[in-house]
Amino acid sequence: MAAETSSVPATGPAEAAPADKQALRLWLRLLDCSGLVEKIVRTRLAETFDTTLPRFDVLAALERAPQGLQLGELSRWLKVSNGNVTGIVTRLTAEGLIDRTVDPNDGRVFRVSLTAAGREAFLAMAAAHEAWINTLFEGLGAAEQGELLTLLTRLQRSVAERAAEPGSEA
Repeated sequence: MAAETSSVPATGPAEAAPADKQALRLWLRLLDCSGLVEKIVRTRLAETFDTTLPRFDVLAALERAPQGLQLGELSRWLKVSNGNVTGIVTRLTAEGLIDRTVDPNDGRVFRVSLTAAGREAFLAMAAAHEAWINTLFEGLGAAEQGELLTLLTRLQRSVAERAAEPGSEA
């Protein structure tokens, strides 16, 4: 599929970047890789399952929470606004993939959970999604993937620490 290739060479200027520009180039490469993988996943979800990545994300969050989630909790898990989640939940409910019930602990809010049909649909999507990611990442061996995961985890912690520093604009 032509949409799944990148114009960025496998090796090139980023590897030979001057030290003062290396962090910037690394950030741009991370954005490029993330955007490319996301574009491929979005396309494949649409073509294979006639669904969107946000719908997949809602189903995934509910799969991890068998007791269901309040809409606000779901929004926080997905790091999106309540308005974004409400529209998706309404459509998934109409399709019979999720249930929306009044929360027994707080009658003012709704709790949403997967239906049996929703769980079945999500599990099929999740299996395909995992296979797609495995294929996309097979250019790196298991050891390289482990090393990259370790480095990215260190980077994530470092960025979070710096963002939390007093006077930080992050």
